[in-house]
Amino acid sequence: MDTLALLGGKPVIEAPFKPYRSIGEEERLAVDAVMRTGHLSGYVGAWCDAFDGGPVVRDFETRFAAKFKSRHAIAVNSNTSGLIAAMGAAGVSPGDEVIVPPTTMSASAMAPLIYGGIPVFVDIEPDTFCLDVTKVREAITPRTRAILVVNIFGQPAALVELRELADEHGIVLVEDNAQGPLATQAGRYAGTIGHIGVFSLNYHKHIHTGEGGVCCTDDERLARRLRMIRNHAENVTDELADGDLVNLVGFNFRLTELQAAVGIAQLAKVDRVVDGREAIANRFSLELGGFPGVVPPQVRDDCRHVYYVWASRYDERVTGVPRDLFAKALAAEGVPVSVGYVAPLYLLPIFQKRIAIGREGFPFTLTNRSYRKGLCPVAERMHEKEILELHVCSWAFEPTEMQSVIDAFEKVYAHRYALTALAQ
Repeated sequence: MDTLALLGGKPVIEAPFKPYRSIGEEERLAVDAVMRTGHLSGYVGAWCDAFDGGPVVRDFETRFAAKFKSRHAIAVNSNTSGLIAAMGAAGVSPGDEVIVPPTTMSASAMAPLIYGGIPVFVDIEPDTFCLDVTKVREAITPRTRAILVVNIFGQPAALVELRELADEHGIVLVEDNAQGPLATQAGRYAGTIGHIGVFSLNYHKHIHTGEGGVCCTDDERLARRLRMIRNHAENVTDELADGDLVNLVGFNFRLTELQAAVGIAQLAKVDRVVDGREAIANRFSLELGGFPGVVPPQVRDDCRHVYYVWASRYDERVTGVPRDLFAKALAAEGVPVSVGYVAPLYLLPIFQKRIAIGREGFPFTLTNRSYRKGLCPVAERMHEKEILELHVCSWAFEPTEMQSVIDAFEKVYAHRYALTALAQ
């Protein structure tokens, strides 16, 4: 065990880990029950009793709203669809600015573009990787229409502060809570503190239906607009719009009865699922946080972190070895580790080349904002040098597997200076 696997030694972990699986007999029976009805979707894209979907979708929405203590839950076919619907419901229009974080899945920054909104990237906190509230406050202008905050990795952002800031300026706070079901701040669920919260039901999330999502809101008007945008809004404007036609060019963002049936079964076990992922992450924090230079995830005061990803901060000034080389050595030992999460989104070609909707560069033709490298230095540093992660929702991490990860960390850390020659 003295020789690192990267240098020709025997790896600590020789068999691949089992993927995490939360789908079981309950989901199979739920799907079978729907199949027996023969009705796999219940929507009609015109004003009638079926405009809001079939009985299983409606049941799922009722249960979801009750679980997360939200007045309204609107099922959609993905978190991405939910974010687009949220931007539409918020009234985002060409030239409006929407504050977004750079460290997140691309959909968080793409959603404003659909309505001609201008993403304004604001840097993140180095300890939580969430939007920095101080910098958000500085970024608000008369053109700001919304803040789209992400509860990244399962850590709530400073949601209470951000909601107060949004209300102070008369703008809409949208939470991308794809990674944070059952996360809380001040006793309230993430995804319900903003004006709209969007949850993911994608296959590698805590609760999943293969693909899918849910929008939560306490606002009756926003709920009505979300339902319209989900299902061909243009066909029901006379009945529901109350004269406000902004962004009511609808989509088909509808969840099927089959997916909703799976969602109901998943919702019934969500506490056990999230508790289990949290316990795994807490053990990693306890054991791996003992290595100088590896800082485990920090939990914001008065919050619950639910650990979609166990994201640590790696400090090569302490360890003496660059993060990417340390991670490469861990991977050679069989640890399913990754680094950096995603590059800051403003570095994507869509922003660098300023081409989005159509051939003429819309909506970037409406702004002089630059998306240069260096725009969010904390996010860039985290991506390039510091974030070291284990995807807690991807792998089963049975007790023996957790121990083998810890053993592999210990081995690599103890022999890290043997990697020095490779760093040259």
